[in-house]
Amino acid sequence: MKNVYLDNAATTQVREEVIVKMQEALANNYGNPSSTHSFGRTAKTAIESARKTIAKYLNAYPSEIIFTSGGTEADNMILRCAVRDLGVATIITSKIEHHAVLHTVEELAEKGLVNLWFVELDAFGNPDEKHLEALLQKDNSKKLVSLMHVNNEIGNIINIQSIATLVKSHGALFHSDSVQSIGHFPWNVKEVPVDFLAAAAHKFHGPKGIGFAFIRKNSGLGSLISGGSQERGYRAGTESFHNIVGLEEAFTLAYDHLDEEKTIVLELKKYFIEEVNTLIPEAKFNGLSGDLDKSTYTLVNVCLPISPEKALMLLFHLDIKGIACSKGSACQSGSDKGSHVLTQILSEEDLNRPSLRFSFSKYNTKAEIDYTIAVLKEFTQE
Repeated sequence: MKNVYLDNAATTQVREEVIVKMQEALANNYGNPSSTHSFGRTAKTAIESARKTIAKYLNAYPSEIIFTSGGTEADNMILRCAVRDLGVATIITSKIEHHAVLHTVEELAEKGLVNLWFVELDAFGNPDEKHLEALLQKDNSKKLVSLMHVNNEIGNIINIQSIATLVKSHGALFHSDSVQSIGHFPWNVKEVPVDFLAAAAHKFHGPKGIGFAFIRKNSGLGSLISGGSQERGYRAGTESFHNIVGLEEAFTLAYDHLDEEKTIVLELKKYFIEEVNTLIPEAKFNGLSGDLDKSTYTLVNVCLPISPEKALMLLFHLDIKGIACSKGSACQSGSDKGSHVLTQILSEEDLNRPSLRFSFSKYNTKAEIDYTIAVLKEFTQE
């Protein structure tokens, strides 16, 4: 049995260089960053260095980078505190956001803290900018728009520049869950007028349990977690030093090698699409994931010509064959519910067929794709 890991949108293999950096940090830099002695100052200096590194690549100010436990915490912090601290009365989002956003805004709405409006989507899952503008003009309430840059299930890339500019022209705040974007696409927050972003290291070959929020300076946002004054008062609690060091290393390597590694991964995706179209011609690519120009180069989401009864065994069959992929977001893999993303864009007929997300990294090979598609073809024809 081969072992083929094609679930990189869920999490990625940690780079060897990152592991080495983290081991060094755990072994040698064990001081509390809040302590004033030399052990603490050494750790604090390294944390601030990491903050400056990230800020440099995003063209942000170091004070705008706040370390969190990952993308979910960053999204929760931004959305909840925007309502509490910034007077946000209306949140506009889409029905295909990550659950870190959807469940948070739904809870806020259920508690009567905000009005919740959903922007319409086109047939492929992209937000309708004309409808978004109509919602922004609907009343005079303080609004926040939350739309993810790259969808984690179907890979659609929204026109972040256009949408951010539209949102700001109407005096609203703009938050983007950029977990599938940061580390894979260049960002310049001086050019894109976004107020808030979220990132997670484990999406770009860093450790789990660490990420960051970009919070535009002078936003007025407060802390979600009460306690000490760590992270400039935005996030109480002793910093996860070794994880921050690992995040910095993974982030630096991701951007220093972005072009060459994007070329490798894009070729794998292109090859996967070509082979599926040739060997399983009845298959369909969901959303815009089959469009190399309009979706992220890191994933595809494919609807397979398999009966609902047979589909029940598909993921089990792939796992037995050593192939790792997802039927949707890994965050919902324990649920019997279908993908909330695909529910919004697929026909009833296609919803009754299995759809799988295959996501790639620089560690994958064409031989692994050949093997995977051969297994899929055999299963569809049995």
